[in-house]
Amino acid sequence: MEYADLSDFLRRRREALQPEDVGLPRGRRRRTPGLRREEVATLAAMSTDYYSRLEGGRGPQPSVEMLAAIARALRLTLEERDHLFLLAGHGTPPRTTRPDHVDPGMLRILDRLHDTPAMLLNRLGETLAQTPAHVAFAGEQTNLRGPERSEIYRWFADPESRVLYREPELSRHSRLLASMLRSVVTVDGPKSAAATMARTLQQLSPEFAEIWAAHEVGIAHNRTKHFRHPVVGELELYCEVIDNRDQQQRLIVFTATPGSESAERLELLAVLGRQSLDPAG
Repeated sequence: MEYADLSDFLRRRREALQPEDVGLPRGRRRRTPGLRREEVATLAAMSTDYYSRLEGGRGPQPSVEMLAAIARALRLTLEERDHLFLLAGHGTPPRTTRPDHVDPGMLRILDRLHDTPAMLLNRLGETLAQTPAHVAFAGEQTNLRGPERSEIYRWFADPESRVLYREPELSRHSRLLASMLRSVVTVDGPKSAAATMARTLQQLSPEFAEIWAAHEVGIAHNRTKHFRHPVVGELELYCEVIDNRDQQQRLIVFTATPGSESAERLELLAVLGRQSLDPAG
């Protein structure tokens, strides 16, 4: 692990970013060039102390998950991400089998949607990035580890993950997620991470086993979805899915009809999301 080079690289990439580049307010009396350390830590869903020790050349070797989160927070290109992994003593991560890296262009889109619930998922349904409004809407999902990183796994293994959904969304979303996993298993093969997840879920969830046996593929998202949020109540939202075929990722954006009650409630969620990013809050 190259502590000095890693520290220098992180500091220079942090100083090269402005708050506006990552969807954060500039605020008053900003003296630090670029982002503050606590802002990077918030974007990476880690403690400020942990990130500060890492940038300061101290602390243990970071995990690949931590490095991936830092790469997204600092808006690194694919080449810069690989360089970060090597400086931290890890091999270059794979670019195709499990694409966890988010293209900076996709992150710029997310940054401009900070008042809108939006998330970026990879092929296994793992949340790679969320807007603050989506964190307020569905909770923080980028700091999960193991199979729980995948929405598909959580949906069938943990009933609490369905708390926002109402019928008829529940049954259709189950079929949608199983269909998504089926497509990945078909492409990646029986020894893939997707196939392992499918076998595990067949043992854990009778519902998944039944849906899996139906062998459905190509189930599409409902454009209009109904949710019940524990803070703001009922929401009727329009769901737009944007595929990034190069990265094999999909951006999911939730909007409401202007002037509707759902739109007003989304505005409240946006306020809650901004408060969660306030270092003084």
